[in-house]
Amino acid sequence: MTHTLNVQEFNKDINMNNSIRAVVYGPAYAPVSLVINQKDFTKLYKEAGESSVVVLKGLKADQDVLIHDIQKNVRNGDIIHVDFYALQKGKKVEVNVPLVFVGVSDAVKTHGADLIKNIFEVEIEAEAKDLPHEIEIDISSLKELDDHITIGDIKAPKGVKILNNEEDVIVTVTKHEEEKEEEVATEIDMSAIEVSDQKGKKEEDAE
Repeated sequence: MTHTLNVQEFNKDINMNNSIRAVVYGPAYAPVSLVINQKDFTKLYKEAGESSVVVLKGLKADQDVLIHDIQKNVRNGDIIHVDFYALQKGKKVEVNVPLVFVGVSDAVKTHGADLIKNIFEVEIEAEAKDLPHEIEIDISSLKELDDHITIGDIKAPKGVKILNNEEDVIVTVTKHEEEKEEEVATEIDMSAIEVSDQKGKKEEDAE
């Protein structure tokens, strides 16, 4: 899916109502200050994230970029500034891509095992045209207790190299352990009983 965003080069005469400042830069791209529509970008960011290519329109030429960084208002969470990283055609970039877990594990469904997820994103290297928005992990292969999926089990999309250690475990299934309720032991204060007995004996002697 191609994501596009209309932008304007910043100048002091632009009406900033419902707009936010941004900048685009890269190894072979001189920094350019931009103005973007806040509502349009917020929607785009939810769809594209930071691992999908976005085409900026409105510059001298359309430019492929990644959303490199955002700044938010600490009070209301609104996005107030965006950094775009300009991509070079034919050049590879390294980005983190989220993992999406799909399917149903028989170990969980049939044996009541616990599904333990250890890794939620991977670092990849690829050209801009080959960057995936996400990578799916099919957990239906987890059929028995202690089955697991490692980085090495991922079938990377064409043109994509996964940089994580191949032996790192992404997800595993383990035996479900019931939580035991702690028993509250009632301790008897023997010293209190002895004092009470001695007190009663003294009262008898006094009579």
